[in-house]
Amino acid sequence: MTHSLTRLDASGLAELIRSKEVSPVEVVRAHLDRIEAVDPKVNAIVTVAESALDAARAAEAAVMAGEDLGPLHGVPFTVKDSIDTAGVATQRGSPIFRGRTPDRDATSVARMKAAGGVLLAKTNLPEFSYWIESHNLLSGRSNNPWNLTRTPGGSSGGESAAIAAGMSPLGLGTDLAISVRGPAAQTGITSMKATHGRVPMTGIWPRAPRRFWHVGPMARSVRDVALAFSQLAGPDGQDAFSTIAGGFDAGLGARPDRPLRVGWMVGPGFGPVDPEVAATVKAAAEALGGLGVHVEPVGIPALERDFALDVFNRLHVMEMKPAFARATRGHEGEMYKMAKTMLSLPDTSMADFIDAEEAAERLRDGYADYFTRFDALITHVLPIPAHKHGVDRFTIDGQEVDATYLQGATVPLNVTGLPGLAMRFGTSREGLPINVQVVGAWQAESTILHVASLLESVSPVRGLFPDL
Repeated sequence: MTHSLTRLDASGLAELIRSKEVSPVEVVRAHLDRIEAVDPKVNAIVTVAESALDAARAAEAAVMAGEDLGPLHGVPFTVKDSIDTAGVATQRGSPIFRGRTPDRDATSVARMKAAGGVLLAKTNLPEFSYWIESHNLLSGRSNNPWNLTRTPGGSSGGESAAIAAGMSPLGLGTDLAISVRGPAAQTGITSMKATHGRVPMTGIWPRAPRRFWHVGPMARSVRDVALAFSQLAGPDGQDAFSTIAGGFDAGLGARPDRPLRVGWMVGPGFGPVDPEVAATVKAAAEALGGLGVHVEPVGIPALERDFALDVFNRLHVMEMKPAFARATRGHEGEMYKMAKTMLSLPDTSMADFIDAEEAAERLRDGYADYFTRFDALITHVLPIPAHKHGVDRFTIDGQEVDATYLQGATVPLNVTGLPGLAMRFGTSREGLPINVQVVGAWQAESTILHVASLLESVSPVRGLFPDL
């Protein structure tokens, strides 16, 4: 039973706990045993919460007493180590914050606990959450459970690796340009970056640039992402970007009053894409067509006019550098390579900054026009499957690009604030996961969760698990 518990999704575990078929203590112990068994290879876990078993015992007592149970009652969850957890170290991937222990939970963590979740552990990340590989001076490098020589991505790479390896059924990551969806694609799990502001960023660092940061759920099933999001969404009265009322309906059983209309594309406007990845996007679109969805290839001219990655780079540096400078002042000897790189970047001129702001508006207008005709968009998440550690230049479909190009299809959603969900739908020749991205209009999380659930129902790779 212990082995099977670590392969169940959070929703399944919650059902077993509610029906008293297993206890929260059994579930938490199973995941702690799994961490002990496989994390030495993966290095996804930074800190195990000492309170996890006590919280599980309290959850078990509540079940036996017949108390009202939350939707995640007794289910363990993990949290990226940039998200504050009361009484559990939150060290942000840097020796500068070694031993830092908050006295309050981030809003997202508090809401997971209010739903009955049991904080299990904190997970690895790059220094300050700023890179596409999870490696830092404090806790080292995380490995991909599918192939330990490959990265699980960044910046939520420890979280994605922990979930993929069965050390956790559910977790929280953050996303600035790629960081929830990219790691999910590299490890074959499911994640969602909701509309900007849907989930408060209170208690999460860094906040700069605030308009691009998101926090979102990561799991092994669409239903888990929907369930977690239903608990996370809504303003908290502290994050001024989070103003959209709660009351989210996961919507997996919803049906529109007309056939769904879904477009699919792999470019132009995203940069080069590996043919295996492009073929997976096309296969996902065709699978939706087989389910009665109206599907067609599309283009979004705004993405061709203004390359979103360039727009992002020109906007975020001016807002990010002051926060990094404040955090590292007096600790320059404890900086890793990404903090040094970020601080060395030239400032954007005011003229370029204004031009980039105008380009961001054009991108938003372009997507707004697209969503007058379509309910969702299917794209790739990453242009290649998980890459080897430490690589910073790639040849993709005959074109040489630097590592920032891995964000080509994800960063447009951060620049525009649109929601996007990453889920596995294929496998590379080397046996690595390939995910697709389901994109929706602003605040249309129910739609993309519905589309994703349709894809999951016909996925050729559902239920695969790495052999560790």
